[in-house]
Amino acid sequence: MPRRLFAPTAAAALLLLSATGCVKEISSDERLDRETQNLSAKDTPGAAELEKISCDDANEALTKARNVNRPETDRLVDYIELYSSLRKRTATFEEAMNRNPDLSYREGTQHLVAAKDNCIQQTADVRVEFETYMRELVDVPTVQEIKGGNTVTIARLDFNTLRQAIETLEPDDKEVLLNRVNAAEKRVAPSAAKEATPASGGSRKRGR
Repeated sequence: MPRRLFAPTAAAALLLLSATGCVKEISSDERLDRETQNLSAKDTPGAAELEKISCDDANEALTKARNVNRPETDRLVDYIELYSSLRKRTATFEEAMNRNPDLSYREGTQHLVAAKDNCIQQTADVRVEFETYMRELVDVPTVQEIKGGNTVTIARLDFNTLRQAIETLEPDDKEVLLNRVNAAEKRVAPSAAKEATPASGGSRKRGR
């Protein structure tokens, strides 16, 4: 009788050891990779989310930024906000479609591909115009104004906004451009150092 009880007990123990060995075959790194992949797939926007993204409104915002009758600081802020928004929308499209290629090739998603291409083109076009304007301001960041019979150098726009524009665009010569802005700021009359635009009244001309 004792021998009959021993056999199944040993078999159960062997089965338990075998099962435990199978669990250990999956390392902690592999488990982390699986969890990360699942999380990434879950967080990636699907077709329904991409349907809500469009860059068709870029022209309206661009027209506002181009308005030469507005203060240059305000125009630069508009360029910063528009370019940042377009870049974010483009990145959302590209990330979603890279992680889920079906979104690019599945029947019925051609309009999503077209929307992504439109965002890419709009982002590139706005960047060219935005950077051209930024460099113009860096080249001539100050103006000279006659006050009380004296000529003083004042800021053409808010220097911090100009720095933000450079940081947003991140051109290859970013540090050079930032140094030029810093140098221009030191030339500005102390009383006008924080002025975003030339003061009204008086005779003024652009300086360097």
